[in-house]
Amino acid sequence: MESPLALIVIVLAASVACVGLCRRFRLPSLLGYLAVGLLLGPYVLRVIPDSEQARAIAEFGVVFLMFSIGLEFSLPQFRAMRGLVVGFGGIQYLIGSLLFAAIAVALSVSIAGSIVLATALAMSSTAIGLKLLAERGELSSAHARHVIGALLFEDIVVVPLLILIPAVAGATGDGMQIAWAVFKAAVLLAVMLKFGQPILRAVFRVIARQKSTELFMLGVLLVALALAWLCHLAELPLALGAFVAGMLISETEYKLQVEDDIRPFRDVLLGMFFISLGMQLNLPFVFANLGWVAAAFVLVTLIKEIVIYAFARRYGLNQHHALLTAALLAPAGEFGFVLLTLGRSLSTVNETFMQIALAAMLLSMLTAPFVPMLAEKISARLTANDFLARSADIFKIAAQNLSRQDHVVICGYGRSGQYLARLLEAENVRYVALDNDPERVREAVGTSEGGDVVFGDSTRKEALIAAGIERARALVVSFTDKDAALKIIATAKSVRSDLAIIVRTMDDEHIAALSAAGATEVVPEVLEGSLMLATHSLLVLGTPLTKVLKRIRAVREERYNLFQGFFRGASDGNESEGDARVLHSVTIPENAWACGKLLGRVKETLHERFDAEITVIRREGARIDLTSPDFVFEPGDALILLGTQSAVSAAELKLTE
Repeated sequence: MESPLALIVIVLAASVACVGLCRRFRLPSLLGYLAVGLLLGPYVLRVIPDSEQARAIAEFGVVFLMFSIGLEFSLPQFRAMRGLVVGFGGIQYLIGSLLFAAIAVALSVSIAGSIVLATALAMSSTAIGLKLLAERGELSSAHARHVIGALLFEDIVVVPLLILIPAVAGATGDGMQIAWAVFKAAVLLAVMLKFGQPILRAVFRVIARQKSTELFMLGVLLVALALAWLCHLAELPLALGAFVAGMLISETEYKLQVEDDIRPFRDVLLGMFFISLGMQLNLPFVFANLGWVAAAFVLVTLIKEIVIYAFARRYGLNQHHALLTAALLAPAGEFGFVLLTLGRSLSTVNETFMQIALAAMLLSMLTAPFVPMLAEKISARLTANDFLARSADIFKIAAQNLSRQDHVVICGYGRSGQYLARLLEAENVRYVALDNDPERVREAVGTSEGGDVVFGDSTRKEALIAAGIERARALVVSFTDKDAALKIIATAKSVRSDLAIIVRTMDDEHIAALSAAGATEVVPEVLEGSLMLATHSLLVLGTPLTKVLKRIRAVREERYNLFQGFFRGASDGNESEGDARVLHSVTIPENAWACGKLLGRVKETLHERFDAEITVIRREGARIDLTSPDFVFEPGDALILLGTQSAVSAAELKLTE
């Protein structure tokens, strides 16, 4: 194409369309970018030239991806999960890579090419895995930690692979070249890790004092690209320096601000990387060899699922959770494409194998949402969901708590559950805590005289019965997963309808749904924090303690009506609020529908038609009694609406039409 501007417009239009479709069907955005490169690339419509400049921009996309991974890397989290990360994550990745390498060697692929193909195919998708866990409401499930542990290992292992693959490709059997590459990387990393953080902290402290967003962003770009350039000077991958830069910044107080500033650059450049990747896929070749692509897709998926399933069982998961772990880790990963692209640039992989591997990996990502559904069906057919193993767990819980009476069942023994347990113990109230984290349960067993901490899935009826909910005084859901809480409430109520159930939630968004499901009390964390803030503020301002306590008690008795909803601002972002209730201020104009109408009629109309309500009315600065039967709206009256974003918008249109 002659005009560069026309090319940019076409690429942007195609990106908006493809990424929009992916969002519509809940698929990862990267698939949209791959589709753009595939359609506009040199093998289909031939709109985008396969130029050196495009590949250079794509490489910077990888740089910013690794910088983001470094920002998200947490050494404390790694230490807390090191058993799963290095054990489960490392072993399943190593075994999978060895199997893929053996198959590649058997197909007469070179040693360097086999390493590239094996390490790329064994990768799993962080974006898809975490997205599916969130959508399925399984972030607090037994298998989530294993999935996250494996993904964390692969995010880390890609760094040494970016060093080793070029060394292996250029070594031609000479181990000295590999050793030299590793030595250079080790020295450079040691220097950057030793001296980098104090220097970065001092630099960002000076920049932050200027209170300039532009200057701060320039500083972030300088740090990321400067460390990448240092690695380039040492003939190491640019992405290695970017990863170290992100990791160093992640341990400073500027991490969150850096994440916000870097996101636009990262997303756009990463999109360019996946567009360039799509350009590499030869669609006519893929269609001509569709049988080989399908065979590679099935073989790779089966090998990954079998290996992951076997080690998930070895690390304590039952059959159902092991199958789900394998299904969530089966799709190919973003870093797999990075390694394949690196291998192609080094000419280590035959073009035929490259095209088949690319197509098979893309196919595995497209089918990712359906694999967990298939895993659940298989789980349901196999030995009645591993009935014997489940029965053993349930029998153990029941045996421990057979004599329990008038105790409290705590669902979840995280931080909130542990604090609650200590308070109950201080008041001599017995409890049974259910948690599906075997490591946490192992640490907690025998540490309390007032209760037991046992391994069990609190969303399952058998576990709740074994914990003694038929004889319990109350049940407390200590985590903030709404879907799991609804399931627990329904199960508990089906066993014992009069059981008192206290549920923790993050804010007021889910109070109505949880109360309607049968929760006796719903404790919104944000609102309770606001109450404590208000209590201390009023006391400091000299309000008598009795008056403060009376006010706080009244707010709680009214189910936090005073705190329901909030006025949105620019800092709240543009994301959809869903069921969250917001406040919105409306002024009645001349000749509006509400003018001349009684307050009662207007309130009834807004409630019945839009599920919105009026919380405050002011006329000339004075507050109007909402129970007044004779109040008639006039132009200039100001009122505050409460409801969902869509409800208050529709109600405003009605009031002002």
